[in-house]
Amino acid sequence: MANYQYGFCMADTATPEVTIVSANEASWEDLQAVLGTRGDPPRCQCQRYMMQPRESWASVGAEELAFRLRTQTDCGHPESSTTSGLVAYSDGEPVGWCAVAPRSAYPRLVRNTRVPWEGRAEDKTDDSVWAVTCFVTRTGFRRRGISRALARAAVGFARERGARALEGYPMLTQPGQEITWGELHVGSRSIFAAAGFKEVSHPTLRRVVMRVDF
Repeated sequence: MANYQYGFCMADTATPEVTIVSANEASWEDLQAVLGTRGDPPRCQCQRYMMQPRESWASVGAEELAFRLRTQTDCGHPESSTTSGLVAYSDGEPVGWCAVAPRSAYPRLVRNTRVPWEGRAEDKTDDSVWAVTCFVTRTGFRRRGISRALARAAVGFARERGARALEGYPMLTQPGQEITWGELHVGSRSIFAAAGFKEVSHPTLRRVVMRVDF
């Protein structure tokens, strides 16, 4: 399995190299360190789009949600071919997570009537179209380009696994407009644009569909 490595300079200050691996090459403890213990990431366990439409964090429960994520990622098993997602490291420290899988694996995307479907003629069951649905950057490591590195790595990750296209569904950000950190779990338009994605639709006022075709 390939590692995806990127170096960055932010504000003219060199930052440590970011190394990105498929989730099965990371340990479960490292992934949980990225998600942390407070806020939405540990409660959700990156299952928001994986859950059935009538399920909720409360109805499923934290233990089951964590079990589902661990099953999906197969953390700690580098030989696995069924992993989902990427984990970023900075100087060996786990700092970021990106969820990326076939679009059809996300029930709440498949059954949504607007994002990502409004204005598009798309086969919802097409397993060859993949989706990036979530970014998490560990507290203390934000604003260092981690999400940008993960978005770029997701392109290679999906392509190597036979995807013919990869999509993201970011929030639009405007100068002076307040967007909470939780809202940006889907990423910003600029993150995807920097990774080579192009806007293909605009289903809501604040949401766009970005896509790269292979």
